[in-house]
Amino acid sequence: MARPDKAAAVAELTDQFRSSNAAVLTEYRGLTVAQLKTLRRSLGENAQYAVVKNTLTKIAANEAGINTLDDLFNGPTAVAFITGDPVESAKGLRDFAKDNPNLVIKGGVLDGKALSADEIKKLADLESREVLLAKLAGALKGKQTQAAQVFQALPSKLVRTVDALRAKQDEQGGAE
Repeated sequence: MARPDKAAAVAELTDQFRSSNAAVLTEYRGLTVAQLKTLRRSLGENAQYAVVKNTLTKIAANEAGINTLDDLFNGPTAVAFITGDPVESAKGLRDFAKDNPNLVIKGGVLDGKALSADEIKKLADLESREVLLAKLAGALKGKQTQAAQVFQALPSKLVRTVDALRAKQDEQGGAE
């Protein structure tokens, strides 16, 4: 029979897996409490970083429909549950790991798809969602401006051509 405290912990972890966009598993061996506090701050407002028990977290992940992480639950494990922009949190983890080599990114899951540690680092290299949207808007605006110039050029070219034809006809009519 499962103990009530463990069942409650599994239920809470299951809810966190289900409500988050992404989850990143890390090994934190050798980090101090102060360093973990700094790491939590570097992840941003939309992420929770929790030290977890491997067995309970594995059960919770499986209950949430995530079975791709089973191999990563070994050694001391902590999970970053990300509810907002995963790029921002991935950057926070990557940058913290550069300064603190004791933090090891094991892997994770993004929208149900398993991610390796390298894929999480590639995710961190992306620009934020807002920057990408701004670039897209700028590109679309530029294309609209170019299209407007092309559409505006066609009628004015037609008018110039008609005027040239009329002038040529007037010259030919006056020469006869």
